[in-house]
Amino acid sequence: IRLRALASQRKLKFPVISVNDAHMKYLFDNRYGTGQSTFDGWMTATNLLVAGKKLVVAGYGWCGRGIAMRAKGLGANVIVTEVDPIRAIEAVMDGFEVKPMAQAAREADIIITATGCRDVVREEHLRNIKDGCVLGNSGHFDNEISKRALEELGGKPVRVREFVDEYRFPDGRRIYLLCEGRLMNLGAGQGHPVEIMDMSFSIQALSLQYLSENYEKMLPSVYNVPKEIDNEVARLKLKAMGIKIDRLTREQKLYLSGWEGGT
Repeated sequence: IRLRALASQRKLKFPVISVNDAHMKYLFDNRYGTGQSTFDGWMTATNLLVAGKKLVVAGYGWCGRGIAMRAKGLGANVIVTEVDPIRAIEAVMDGFEVKPMAQAAREADIIITATGCRDVVREEHLRNIKDGCVLGNSGHFDNEISKRALEELGGKPVRVREFVDEYRFPDGRRIYLLCEGRLMNLGAGQGHPVEIMDMSFSIQALSLQYLSENYEKMLPSVYNVPKEIDNEVARLKLKAMGIKIDRLTREQKLYLSGWEGGT
C-alpha cells in the first residue's frame, strides 16, 4: 500500500515487485500459514481452550479467512467483522456470523485482528467489551488494537503470563492483551511452518532474480509478480510433494483461446 502510494506520487525511486500479491504467497502463506501459526501463538501464550468460545475475527482477507477456518475447526463460535461488503458476504456464505465490532465486542471471549489497519479495536468498543476478553493481533503492526485506549480505560497493564498483559477497568472488568498487541503468531508462536515459507521465499528469490535481470527496462513503479514465476513455484511445490496433475491437450488449448467453439 505504502509503495503504491509512493509510486502514485512519483516519489518511488526504483522498481519494486509486490511479492505479497503473488498467488503462491497470499493463498498459502496468509491463509494456511497465518491460520495455523495464530493458534500456535494462542496456545503458547494462554493455554486456554478455544472450543465453545465466541471468537471474533476482525477482517476477512486471506489471513482472516485462515484464522476463521482454524478457529471453527477448534470448535469456536466464529464471528467476523468487516468493512468490505463483498468479503462480508463471503464470510456469511462460508458459514460465519457477521456483525459490527461494536456489537461483536460485547459478546466476544476472544478477538483476533487481521486487517492491516489501525484502531480496529478502539475506545468505543472497549467501553462495552465483555469481561475477560482476550485480544490478539495477527495482521499488522501493534496499532490494530488501540493500546492508548486500553491504558486510558484500564491504566498501566500487569503482566500475568509471559505473553499476557491484564488491563483492569474501574468497573472491575479485566481485559487481556497478547504480545503487547504485536503479531501473536510470531511473538508467542513459532511463525509459519517451513512447508509454507518455502513457497514465499521461492517467490521472493525468483522475483529478485527477475529484477536483477530486467531492472534497466523497468520504470520506478510497483509490479505484480510475473505469472510465469507464480506458476513455476507452483510446479516446483507439486513436484516436491510428489503430486502430478493433468495438462491441457492441444485441442483444449485451441478451444479455450478461440471463439469458434462456443460462447
